[in-house]
Amino acid sequence: MRIGELAAQAGVSTRTVDYYTQLGLLRTAERTGGGFRLYDPAAADTIATIRQLEDHGVSLQTIAAALNGAGDTDLTATLSDLAAGLEALRQAAANAPHSQALLTLISARARALIDLALSIADPPLA
Repeated sequence: MRIGELAAQAGVSTRTVDYYTQLGLLRTAERTGGGFRLYDPAAADTIATIRQLEDHGVSLQTIAAALNGAGDTDLTATLSDLAAGLEALRQAAANAPHSQALLTLISARARALIDLALSIADPPLA
């Protein structure tokens, strides 16, 4: 599909698609004889994921690094670090009741990011 079609399907501007392409977040599938970039229809899903990650405070540079393999890490080690961080958060909430509201907000944000990660790992069937 052409850039305009992708933008319309994804609900973004053509400038956004072009910017994401320049950052390496999207790749063109091929070019037409006239030089127009063509995108795979799955690029609309990629844009939706990028937008969700952005909404949760993940930078475009971080997303690009992950999509391009620069952020490859050991998932088991990352999950262990996350578990340790969540335990530290639980202990902080128990030991600092005056900060509990702020810690509750942080916990909710962490939960939203976990839900997003799970939706990316196991997308719903259409």
